[in-house]
Amino acid sequence: MSEPGNQATDPTKSEYLTFGGLAVVEGVMMRSPHHYAVACRAPNGKIVVKTDPLTQTWVGKQRWLKKPFLRGTLALLDTMALGYKAMNWASEVQLDPNLGAPTSAKAAAPRNKSLENALIVLSVVGGLVLQFFIFRQVPEWVAEAIVRRVSNSPDVNIHLTGTNYLAEVIKVVLFIGFLALVSRFPSMMEVFRYHGAEHKAINTIEAHESLTVDHCMAQTRLHPRCGTNFLIIITILAFIIVPAIPRDLIAPANSPAWLLALSRLPINLVVLPILAGIAYEIIRAAGKAKDQRWVKFLLAPGLATQLITTAEPAAKHIEVAIASLKAVLKAEKEGTLTQSDDWQDVEAVSA
Repeated sequence: MSEPGNQATDPTKSEYLTFGGLAVVEGVMMRSPHHYAVACRAPNGKIVVKTDPLTQTWVGKQRWLKKPFLRGTLALLDTMALGYKAMNWASEVQLDPNLGAPTSAKAAAPRNKSLENALIVLSVVGGLVLQFFIFRQVPEWVAEAIVRRVSNSPDVNIHLTGTNYLAEVIKVVLFIGFLALVSRFPSMMEVFRYHGAEHKAINTIEAHESLTVDHCMAQTRLHPRCGTNFLIIITILAFIIVPAIPRDLIAPANSPAWLLALSRLPINLVVLPILAGIAYEIIRAAGKAKDQRWVKFLLAPGLATQLITTAEPAAKHIEVAIASLKAVLKAEKEGTLTQSDDWQDVEAVSA
């Protein structure tokens, strides 16, 4: 669960460092303005850390995308791409025979880095397309089918707006239901614990406390600028804005159900970046006033949803989150990159 951005004052400097985070397989990714770090607990119990500069992609070089109400789309795409990259590395750690995984678990064939990179790109694109199709487009077909069946008539002129609202309701139910379902899987619950540890570590540094296990454990596992909030705000905005767009804007109202539902596809594609842009600006504003009542009220649905997407971490999860955050802080302050061969004992991280 990525975060569009978290800010904490650097105690040694009068400036703000912006952080984002993501829970991965047995680990946590943290990112700062110029670097990102991934810390994972290997099968042998050690914490493995990797830090790299943020690569300037083609998207990142587009200055026009960094303007208000456009940077939300940039943040969404950038976080997704970086997240898949971090997840890929985390998976490699779990399969590395040098870190305690069985030798048979890793293919003996030589690695083709170009092929791996291409597969990562395809995974990112494929994942985005699949998520969009399931959570944005499938509800359009379901809503259309329900309205046609209930009305018992192929003519839905008087039901167009109602169908729009029903589709948005189905999207919300589908999204929350999906989160509730996956949270029942033990492997996903472990990821949610790392998600909670990520929040606790960032909350600790924002509270100007030292990064220790005890200090982190005392913090809440919820965070007002979590990526879950970002998605919930997009969902709420969609419920307000999208139904107002005529359902027969592209296809006539008396068109077959499948055609009317399909005609919503380009509308959803056009509206999504707009919603992301508005949601991102709300998250940024909330980041500067997270203790204000209006922020807590506005972000209450997202905070409630975080009760599903995060879980109370144990000390072992906190230790990994601390290692990741310390690595990215070190990179920002000293320019020193902690790499995967700098393995740390659990005791050393928690000290």
